[in-house]
Amino acid sequence: MSYKLICLDVDGTLLNDEKRVPDPVKESLKKAHDMGIRIALITGRMPAAAELVEKELSIPCIKACNAGTYILMGEECIHSRCLPYEAAREIEEGFLADWNIPLWIFQGRRWYVTGKDAYVERESRIIHYQPEVRDLKTLEQEWKREGYGPNKLLIGADPETVCQVQAKMKAHGPSGVDMARSSEIYLEIFPEGANKGEALEAICERLAVSPEESIAFGDQELDIPMLLKAGTAIAMGNAIEEVKNMADFVTRSNNEGGIALGLNRYLSV
Repeated sequence: MSYKLICLDVDGTLLNDEKRVPDPVKESLKKAHDMGIRIALITGRMPAAAELVEKELSIPCIKACNAGTYILMGEECIHSRCLPYEAAREIEEGFLADWNIPLWIFQGRRWYVTGKDAYVERESRIIHYQPEVRDLKTLEQEWKREGYGPNKLLIGADPETVCQVQAKMKAHGPSGVDMARSSEIYLEIFPEGANKGEALEAICERLAVSPEESIAFGDQELDIPMLLKAGTAIAMGNAIEEVKNMADFVTRSNNEGGIALGLNRYLSV
């Protein structure tokens, strides 16, 4: 197989647990880039956070941010999907009130929250970016007036609470949304039908390559649509079992340079 695109989840896949890219992974991706293979970061992260990773890699990357709902090629947005503008309010009132959890809201390059807690502060430290605390009613009025909505919503909480919120949302709606966990503590909510697999297809269409010519790496539920669309699907050694079971190959963990091993197996880099 001649590969033309490498698609990478970021947290738990490209980054180790210290939120850095291991040197062997940097070297293997640089070699792939020098071979003319494009690199895409397909991540739940917002653009500012994805750009930090691109800077560390020191190679240009396509950035499919906000769970693949907002794709940047250079400074150009080539693909964007939005939730219904009223979705954030419906989720806050119908599914988060019992837990008093702030809602995270991503729209384009912006990150809003309805309040701050330890999970918001943790993410702010990791990505060196402070969200704007905004009232949902005001945001909804802005979205309605401008004719768009958020690209993605996120709930951050302890694993048990995240499981309970996800189960309640799956059982009772809301309509027009899909959801998946990107880690034990994060539940991501995005437009119905939008996922990392759709992002991979949008990138391939723009590059005029086939999804069969792509190789993808992931570790969590959120990555499954991307791995299913890719020509070759590689699960990290630290991936959840569902990801490992559907992958073509299971590599080493994110802390052991698993991407480098996978690229060496399929690209000899």
